[in-house]
Amino acid sequence: MAVIHRTTMSPGKLELLAAWMPSKPWYRGGDAPLLAKAGGFRIDDPEGEVGIEFMVVTDTAGDSPVTYQVPMTYRGAPLAAAADGLIGTSEHGVLGRRWIYDGAHDAVLVEQLLALLAGRTTAQDQNASDAPDPTVEVLSGDAGVPAGAAGPGAVTDTSDATVVGVGPAGPQEPALALSLVRVLVPGPAVTDGSAVGQLLTRWREADGAEPRGVFAVLREEGA
Repeated sequence: MAVIHRTTMSPGKLELLAAWMPSKPWYRGGDAPLLAKAGGFRIDDPEGEVGIEFMVVTDTAGDSPVTYQVPMTYRGAPLAAAADGLIGTSEHGVLGRRWIYDGAHDAVLVEQLLALLAGRTTAQDQNASDAPDPTVEVLSGDAGVPAGAAGPGAVTDTSDATVVGVGPAGPQEPALALSLVRVLVPGPAVTDGSAVGQLLTRWREADGAEPRGVFAVLREEGA
């Protein structure tokens, strides 16, 4: 169970993200984002070593607000395999220095998201310890999510998502592609039959509305 500490981080998450996001192809603003937290959830690391958070932030620096999803992991030491996904480091008031990664590059986040899509774990409240988040909805395709699928493989940023290669669960199973939606838009689940599994939840807008949309979709590679 992840423990949520009521303490400080310096620099803070939004400060780190404001410096990092303009370098990504899915970011639609300028050089100086004006970010506000707009929601999200967590997943527990079974080993209790890595913090896993799916943060939603809204950028109001442009002509109209844009809402983004940033999956992040928090580690007590550098992770060489995820060096390309380093967002930055921060001093945590309880845990000390933390290395913060874009979770698309971190195997722990990818594997626990796959476990969530397969129904083997539960989304947790972003701000409370040991509190499931009932707003997170997981939908599975007819065949369900393969139990042995793992990643990440190749990580590719597009104009609105990050696509992560996922290794097949077995020799007779297809390779999969996990699409993490970066630019969030309200809307229904994917219904074209391509989704092996998908995740939807809500976020908060400045006017108090709480739209719901797709956060992640798992498909067979090439679908």
